[in-house]
Amino acid sequence: MPDSPTEDPFADLFGQLPTPSVRPLRSSGEDSAGGSNARSASSADADTGTGSAPLSRRAAREAAGRQPAEAGSAPSGPVENGADPAAQPAPPRSSTTPSDSTVGPETAILDLADEDEPWIFTGASTTQTSPYSRTGSAQLREAAPATVTASAGNDDPDTALRSLFTGRASTDDLGSPPPPKDKRKRRVGGWIALGIVLVLLGGVAGGGLWVWNTYQDKIRQVMGWEEPKDYADGLANGETYVTIAQGDTGSPISQSLYDAGVTKTPQAFYDYLIKTHQNPPFVPGVFKLQKQMTSEAALAGLLDPANKMENTAQLREGLTVDASLPILAKATGLPLADFQAAVAKPSDYGVTGDSLEGWLFPATYTFDPGVTAPQVIKTLVDRTVKSLDAAGVPVEDRHRVLTIASIIQREARFEADFYKVSRVIENRLDPKNQETFGLLQMDSTAQYGYGENHDGTASSSAKALADDNPWNTYVHAGLPIGPISNPGDTAIDAAMHPADGKWLYFVTVNLDTGETVFTTNLADHNRAVAQWVAWCSDHPDSGC
Repeated sequence: MPDSPTEDPFADLFGQLPTPSVRPLRSSGEDSAGGSNARSASSADADTGTGSAPLSRRAAREAAGRQPAEAGSAPSGPVENGADPAAQPAPPRSSTTPSDSTVGPETAILDLADEDEPWIFTGASTTQTSPYSRTGSAQLREAAPATVTASAGNDDPDTALRSLFTGRASTDDLGSPPPPKDKRKRRVGGWIALGIVLVLLGGVAGGGLWVWNTYQDKIRQVMGWEEPKDYADGLANGETYVTIAQGDTGSPISQSLYDAGVTKTPQAFYDYLIKTHQNPPFVPGVFKLQKQMTSEAALAGLLDPANKMENTAQLREGLTVDASLPILAKATGLPLADFQAAVAKPSDYGVTGDSLEGWLFPATYTFDPGVTAPQVIKTLVDRTVKSLDAAGVPVEDRHRVLTIASIIQREARFEADFYKVSRVIENRLDPKNQETFGLLQMDSTAQYGYGENHDGTASSSAKALADDNPWNTYVHAGLPIGPISNPGDTAIDAAMHPADGKWLYFVTVNLDTGETVFTTNLADHNRAVAQWVAWCSDHPDSGC
């Protein structure tokens, strides 16, 4: 509470409020006479001491209603300027304060007409008009906005607040109501907010997908979500053939099973043998198994004699004629010499040239008992022709396509890399090539010409790279004189449809995974070669 009245900022405002007991009497023209009569009667009562308590408003109205004869009488005072008596203000009264204890009901009613408290619409018109007059109300409604507007237009906040307290203005006069909100803008804002949210969510999702694709293996390892290395039971389907060569052990057989689609990962079968402490005696031959088998089921299939195919030969991609003939002889039970004689004349099978290299298509074959060596060779050559036709190779280009495909088959491991190696060959054969000047520089060609294909290493010896033989593309520009291996369907298709790119070099930097780096210039290639050398130093037993 403030210490004194002057410290209260609202004290002055409350002081300006009209005292209810002295407010003007709001009487209509018809009630004025009755009110005067009532006041006269009440004054008489006050003089005689008969009225001890003020009448209520309702009682006053009822008293006035009992005097209908006086409702139309003229006021006691004169009417100025010919104005309607009903529109004239009430006559002044003596100053009787509310504190008088002897005030009667008539005086209480007259107290409302205190001249010291102006009516709120006094300044609206030069003619004093009762607010309840039927004839003066129209003038009041027309004149009132002038006063209110003047008050509302005042920029002084104290004046506006004082007008509210004294009744001279209302909140509607002091300020217009706020305009309605633009729903269209709200809708536009909502769409913008939704778009921002969607963009943010898309960015989070895209970032999460990139992280998952890039670090999936590490995330799985840390979180314990690693995928199983082996297929689950009940997924085995179809059939496939697996060849076990003489002397094969668990590791190469594990890779062969994976290549044939039997096991899920290259190490699954070998890890199973290590885990179960098994070292079974594997029998060379071709075995018919199913795809997507467990390692346990694959082992049982390889040890089951019923799965060993008789008169069945499986030739893998990339083998040479010299490596294929012993496999055919063993599968059919025919002498190796019979097959060597059968391939001596390529023209017997419609092949031009001095060799059937590249024409013995790699696949799994089952021959009827009594088959001859020439029949076996013809079956393989016919299968090659079928693949060339399927790839759309013109007859006159068969030799060239098989030569390129044979290099691709020996240089690449994965299907995607087949088409990139094909592009490297085409880029190097381009007459506008000023980087290698037509030299393919493929190690596989140098190794084939020098006879290093099967020494168990990927690197070429210095002698092989320098040997002047017609297959060595380090010495001779352009393609070698003929194929260097038997390519499969994918290599033939890649030779016909190389990938788009400007690559001129490539090197396999990880012999275990087959990761290969393709580059467009020698500097980048040398860096990739250094990466391969470092890997070989860390893996001396991996066939570098």
